[in-house]
Amino acid sequence: MRCEACGAEFDEQDAHVSCQKCGGLLSLEIELPAARGAALRKIFDERVLIAAVPGRDDIAASGVWRFRELVLPHMADKSIVTQWEGKTPLYRREPVARWTSVPDLLLKHEGHNPTGSFKDRGMTVAVSQAVRIGANAVSCASTGNTSASLAAYAALAGIPAIVLVPGGQVALGKLAQTLAYGARTLLVRGDFDDCLRLAREPSERLGGSLANSINPFRIAGQTTIVFELLQQLAWSAPDWIVLPAGNLGNTAAFGAALRLALAAGLIDSSPRLAAIQAEGAAPFARSFRSGFAERKAVHAETVATAIKIGDPASYERGVRAIRETDGVVIDVSDAEILEAKAVIDASGVGCEPASAASVAGVRKLAREGTISAGDRVVAVLTGHILKDPGILLDYHKDAKRPLANTPIEIDAEVGAVERVLTEAASTWRQR
Repeated sequence: MRCEACGAEFDEQDAHVSCQKCGGLLSLEIELPAARGAALRKIFDERVLIAAVPGRDDIAASGVWRFRELVLPHMADKSIVTQWEGKTPLYRREPVARWTSVPDLLLKHEGHNPTGSFKDRGMTVAVSQAVRIGANAVSCASTGNTSASLAAYAALAGIPAIVLVPGGQVALGKLAQTLAYGARTLLVRGDFDDCLRLAREPSERLGGSLANSINPFRIAGQTTIVFELLQQLAWSAPDWIVLPAGNLGNTAAFGAALRLALAAGLIDSSPRLAAIQAEGAAPFARSFRSGFAERKAVHAETVATAIKIGDPASYERGVRAIRETDGVVIDVSDAEILEAKAVIDASGVGCEPASAASVAGVRKLAREGTISAGDRVVAVLTGHILKDPGILLDYHKDAKRPLANTPIEIDAEVGAVERVLTEAASTWRQR
């Protein structure tokens, strides 16, 4: 592990997740495997075939550990805590492409992970590392998805989990998962940034392992989103990868992944990254507009609770990723996020609100001319549609919403059903 601020190096089995000399963020420095380019691509591609064999119980069945040479090559199989995460689909949905005016738009849906979000990719590595070093507990601060994922993987590993979440600000689907999987849950009278502040110091002092995205092992696991989508595209890099941005763990991970993919010869050129924030929680976008001359912090307010973060912990890593990929950072309004979500949901895919920020961002960037109509774009959907059903139901109950599918109350009569069916058939013919 190397400190990104002062350059100090630490053994990969050091229990600390931040630099003990200056407090900076740590990153994993991966020694590239002997196999490079086509040879390494062949190794990864063969593991997909191995994992497809019925009844085969192999670490390669995980869409994270399939890429172990670029994630954590020295991890022994016995320490790996996995639920065969990853292996998420890459969808093409014409209605979504039309709405964004980007014909070659693909959706990488991380909501198909075991606990319903991309967090599982990072958590399999973070919790495996905790087992490897003998941590007596794992902990995190969370807006919901991290806590759900940590609780599940800690239960699988058989170690205690403690999570801190902002009271009254976590979607019920996520809180329900956290409680069901058995994590000790602390409801903090404050926001996410307060939760992270409270979680950091006690975790290290009491011998636990903090599993937030400041943990470099979390970042290492999340790099595999990029490795897998590149593999799904036959190792042909898209022009853009667009993702929601909150605490900037994924932004950092995607930058690290592209760095490794280029160095290992998996791809010849890098896509550009576009990090999309909610308008009411957009400190990174504000910093970008000033050329990153100053780090910004805000009091976060947005319906997209998964990215409701005012002071991103992975800020420096995120800046590096955007600069190295000639990327951009923008924000979109809650109304744009909810409209994008309605379009995605109606295409049969579905996602949580924060996920839809990426698609709303694609549309905005296309309208501005930053993304060209001929560009190949992959938008990452980070969470499952049922993560936040409350927001979904509120949207569709409001007939004033542009894409609301308002429930229709009828009498218990066949004629009433027939009238609705006739109207529905007419509407579909007009489409």
